[in-house]
Amino acid sequence: MEQYIIKGGNPLVGEVTIGGAKNAALGILAASVMADEAVTIDNLPDVRDINVLLEAIGQTGAMVERKARHCAKINGKTITNLVVDNSYIKKMRASYYMLGAMLGKYGHAQVALPGGCNIGSRPIDQHLKGFRALGAIAEVKGGMIVVEAKELTGAHIFFDMVSVGATINIMMAAALAKGRTILENAAKEPHVVDVANLLNAMGASIKGAGTDVIRIDGVEKLHGTEYTVIPDQIEAGTFMMAAAATKGDVTVKNVIPKHLESLTSKLREIGCEVVEFDDAVRVISKKRLTHTNVKTLPYPGFPTDMQPQMTTLLALSEGTSIVTESVFENRFKYIDELNRMGADIKVEGGNVAIVNGVENLTGACVSAPDLRAGAALVIAGLTTEDYTIVDEIKYIERGYEDFAGKIQGLGGNIQVVETEKEIQKFKLRMG
Repeated sequence: MEQYIIKGGNPLVGEVTIGGAKNAALGILAASVMADEAVTIDNLPDVRDINVLLEAIGQTGAMVERKARHCAKINGKTITNLVVDNSYIKKMRASYYMLGAMLGKYGHAQVALPGGCNIGSRPIDQHLKGFRALGAIAEVKGGMIVVEAKELTGAHIFFDMVSVGATINIMMAAALAKGRTILENAAKEPHVVDVANLLNAMGASIKGAGTDVIRIDGVEKLHGTEYTVIPDQIEAGTFMMAAAATKGDVTVKNVIPKHLESLTSKLREIGCEVVEFDDAVRVISKKRLTHTNVKTLPYPGFPTDMQPQMTTLLALSEGTSIVTESVFENRFKYIDELNRMGADIKVEGGNVAIVNGVENLTGACVSAPDLRAGAALVIAGLTTEDYTIVDEIKYIERGYEDFAGKIQGLGGNIQVVETEKEIQKFKLRMG
């Protein structure tokens, strides 16, 4: 089983280039099957979730050509199988985007109930509500989500809660429905906008993405296009937090600074220097940082996917901070692992963490419970003077391309190992 071994103590210094946004790319790849012409997607991150979805799309009969490491060409003209295979979908949650894409195009789809990180329930009721409003029969049978409709008709849909997944799914289906669909209380995340931009490039008529009201005028068919995925705000934020935690100086390149505003404001608040450029952000941390309070919220609020990394940073900051998780109810499972490294964090009521800052963390053998928490534990390991081993790095590889390599490029001592012999060799090299 692969692990990370980390020898902390070095500030991260230098430049790191951010890849394409995983969460945007998943929706974009699903939407690309809706045309009967080739859709070429560039700036795809080479991570496990993307590769699994490309495999699942290939299993439908669509033509999938990996033109380069970060580029794929997809043509949905040859799709014959409207049942997305269970073994693929158990590995990731965003596979449900195939529902909206295939329902819109073919009037039928079956997709296994999604998996992914165990960070809390991800209810699909808003997806089903939206599909039904468009005229589809939508139900869960034998662990499969089944949707079908003779014809989809535009509707006025108000989401009971802000849901990125439901917004993207219903937007895709509505793009090929008859008439106008209005989505209210829609998610405003950058990846919602990115999927809408791709669909518009394919001939859809979608207005208002990025606001809480999206208007979609259905079209008869979509056509091929070429499209480039936006940079990954969560990967960027993770390296920003790593720079701050290690008292480093890192320029994070290929980003959209506006997407990072909730992070940069918090970093400045606790004492970091943050310099913004057109497509880069530089984070400089020279001293021990101070405390703050953080509450996760839908975009443009503080992202839930950055909560573990921020909490790790606050664990080393002066004073007491309060972190409130309002998006997922099971996102503090990594706290026990951080406390094993010497943090002083108490969870109250399941969704509030009281973080009493400590001077230093110590190395330990810890296990990543999910994708973002795994990245946070790596950051914690980079701050110690000891050795840290992080297990279950398969979660981290779901969403970060060459994570260890990029950290090494900034001066961090980290390596992927599989055996005790490799661990000992790493320790010998470190002296």
